[in-house]
Amino acid sequence: PYEPGTPRAAISCATPVSPGMEIYTNTPTVRKMREAVLESLLINHPLDCPICDQAGECKLQEYSLQHGQATSRFVETKVHKPKQVDLGPRILLDAERCILCGRCIRFTREIVGDDALGIINRGSYSAVSNYPGRPFDHNYTLNTVDLCPVGALTSKDFRFQMRVWFLKESPSLCASCGTGCNLLVGSREDRIYRFIPRRNDAVNSCWMCDAGRLNYRWIGRDDRLRDFERQTAPGRRETSEPAAAIAEIGDRLAKAAPGSVAIVASARQTNEELYLLTKLAAKLDAVTDSVPRTGEADRLLVSADRNPTTNGARLIGFCPAEVGTRLPQIAGGIRAGTIRTLIVFGEDVTRCGIGPELLEKLELLVVSDILPNATTARAHHLVPGCAHVEKRGSFVNVKGHLQRFFKAVEPPGKATPEAEFLRAWVQRVTGEDLPGTAEGLFEKMAADVPAFCGITWASLGDQGVQLKI
Repeated sequence: PYEPGTPRAAISCATPVSPGMEIYTNTPTVRKMREAVLESLLINHPLDCPICDQAGECKLQEYSLQHGQATSRFVETKVHKPKQVDLGPRILLDAERCILCGRCIRFTREIVGDDALGIINRGSYSAVSNYPGRPFDHNYTLNTVDLCPVGALTSKDFRFQMRVWFLKESPSLCASCGTGCNLLVGSREDRIYRFIPRRNDAVNSCWMCDAGRLNYRWIGRDDRLRDFERQTAPGRRETSEPAAAIAEIGDRLAKAAPGSVAIVASARQTNEELYLLTKLAAKLDAVTDSVPRTGEADRLLVSADRNPTTNGARLIGFCPAEVGTRLPQIAGGIRAGTIRTLIVFGEDVTRCGIGPELLEKLELLVVSDILPNATTARAHHLVPGCAHVEKRGSFVNVKGHLQRFFKAVEPPGKATPEAEFLRAWVQRVTGEDLPGTAEGLFEKMAADVPAFCGITWASLGDQGVQLKI
C-alpha cells in the first residue's frame, strides 16, 4: 500500500513541483521501487567493473551499493551487445554497459546543437549509435564521457591508462584560449593523464571543449628545455648552474642603458610574471608587448583570443590595448641599433617580425621558454620555464574574470617557475625586495594594479572574482 497523502508513486524528474505538494523520498515503497529499477538496470549489465574505465567514478556502482541487492534473481543468458564501437575520433562505445539514459543524446542535441546521436533497435537490443555514415565528431564530444553514468562512453585518450583512484586531482585552468575553463588535472608521479572540467557557472558551467581537454600532451615532451644554458661562442652553448646564471643575467640587465631594452612576453605567462616584467621594464625604460594569438570562436566556450590572460597583460600595463602594436617598434629599434637587449618569455619572436637577422644584432638576448624554437636557438642566455600546471598563479579571462590555479606536477630538470628568477632580477635591477610566495606576490600586485584593488589570494577561492573593467 502507498503511504498516506500520496495517491501513487511518481517519477521525480518528470513531476513538476506544485503548491501544497508533499514529497516522500525515503518511504518503504520508494525504496522498493528504487531497488526494482536498479535490478532492472543490472539484468543485462556486464560484470566487468575491474577493467572498466568508469570504475571508481560510476554512478551505477554507487547506486548498487546504496540500493542494490547482494544476489540476482536473473538466471537467463544476458543480452550481448557490440563492444568497442568506434563512434568517432575520440570516443569508443561499449554498448553492453549502456543503460540508455539518453544524457549523451540530449547534450549533443540541446547544448552543442548537433543531433549526432540516437537510439537504434528495440527492446533489450536498443543501443546508442551515431548517425550512419557520419562520425561522432565535434569539439565537445568528450563531455559525453563525463555525462555517461557508467563506462559505456570512454575516451580513447584516457582509456586503460590509469585507475582513477590513483590520480591526484589539482584545481587548475585551461590555458588554450581566453575563456579560462576551470579544470582538474589528473596526475600521478608527475605525469599528467587527463584534464577534466571543474564546475564554475560564471565561466564554463561544467563543460570543456575537446581541444582544451587534450592540450596537455606537449607538457611531457622529450624535447622540453631542462637546463640553464649560456652561449660561449656563435653556435656553441654550455650549461650553467641556475643560481649562477640568474645572478649573471641580473648583473647584465642592471648595466643595460635605459631605453636600450625591449621585452616580449606571452600573454600565456601568469599575471604575477607579467607584473614582475612590468617592474623590470619601468626601471629599464623598456618597450614591452605581447604577441596576439587568435583563432575561430564558437558559440559555446572557445574564444577567438587564444591567450589565457590578454586582459591581465593589459590591466597590469605590460601591453597596449591592442596587443602586438609595439612589435614593429621593437623590430625597428633593433634594426636601428637603439635596442641592444631583448628579453623574450614564451614566444618565438622570429614568427612575428623579429627575424633571425635582427636577433644577431643584439648584444644580449635572454630567452625563457618551455620548448625549443628558432628564438631559443639564438639565445645568449636560455632559461627553462614551466607550464602553468607546474606553478601557481592567476589569469584574467576575456570577460574580466580573475582566477587562480595551482601546481599539479613538478617541472622537469632544472626548469624553474618564472616568478622565482624574475623576482631576483627585479631585486638586482631596482633594489626592490618583493614577496617570495605566490600569495604575497599576488597581494603586492593587487595593491599596485587598480583593477585588482582589494582582492586577496584567498578571496579568489575556487570560483574566482569578476573584475569591473
